[in-house]
Amino acid sequence: DRGPQFTSQVWKAFCSALGATVSLTSGYHPQANGQAERANQELEAALRCLASQNQADWSKYLVWAEYAHNNHSSTATGKSPFEASLGYSPPLFPSQELDLAVPSVQLHLQRCRDIWLQTRAALLRTVEGNRQIANRHRGVSPVYQPGQKVWLSSLNIPIQASSRKLSPRFIGPYTIERVINPSCVRLRLPAALQIHPTFHVSQIKPVSESPLCPPSTSPPPARTIAGAPAFTVSAILDVRRLGRGLQFLVDWEGYGPEERSWISRSLILDHTLIDDFYAAHPDRRPGPPGGGR
Repeated sequence: DRGPQFTSQVWKAFCSALGATVSLTSGYHPQANGQAERANQELEAALRCLASQNQADWSKYLVWAEYAHNNHSSTATGKSPFEASLGYSPPLFPSQELDLAVPSVQLHLQRCRDIWLQTRAALLRTVEGNRQIANRHRGVSPVYQPGQKVWLSSLNIPIQASSRKLSPRFIGPYTIERVINPSCVRLRLPAALQIHPTFHVSQIKPVSESPLCPPSTSPPPARTIAGAPAFTVSAILDVRRLGRGLQFLVDWEGYGPEERSWISRSLILDHTLIDDFYAAHPDRRPGPPGGGR
């Protein structure tokens, strides 16, 4: 995951003290956290059934839910989580405890090692089988290099657009800042996107240049007005109230839809743009602060 608790300085210092390395998942990874999500779904379904039948004293039966989960065999390993961790299945009746007696520490360790070797071998077989099934309809991804230009899929990008169907399928191009591994890259994104810059290679594609497909022009640089940078507004798309002020959704000239941003009224130098927007959309004029009360 890429939660803030895993990217904080405290967590990084903690992992460094343990000698552990952190490898965060890329954005919208096609198979990230699938096993954990399925395990959580199974536990949620079991607890829902338990609580629905015993709403007054459901907590008394949690031990049975715990036992059922610990003794439930995994299709990937053929063993339960309890057995894969401790080397034996949890006993249900007192008579079964004699079968789990440990005559010596060495025998217990050997039994655990045998179980772990069997579990690891089963996991490797499952991984290889899943890989073959998943790769049936997959092609070999291109080899990317730092500094290379790529297009980014807009499927999971929060683009400010009036119609999602008419939005571009890919945005950019953006420069690869770092190749984390063969299936994950970090892009140099504009600050307006406000998303994590690491993506799976399935979310990008290389930029191809040919006489039939000329390279895209670079966005125009900022102008200097009254000692401050200024950009040309192509159109105002929407308006919203924020507190006692107004903000306008601005489409910048020479920039893609991913660069659209909400800015306050005071930052729009040409107020005729606002008048033209209200003339074209009179129904979008916001009311007074507080709903007129």
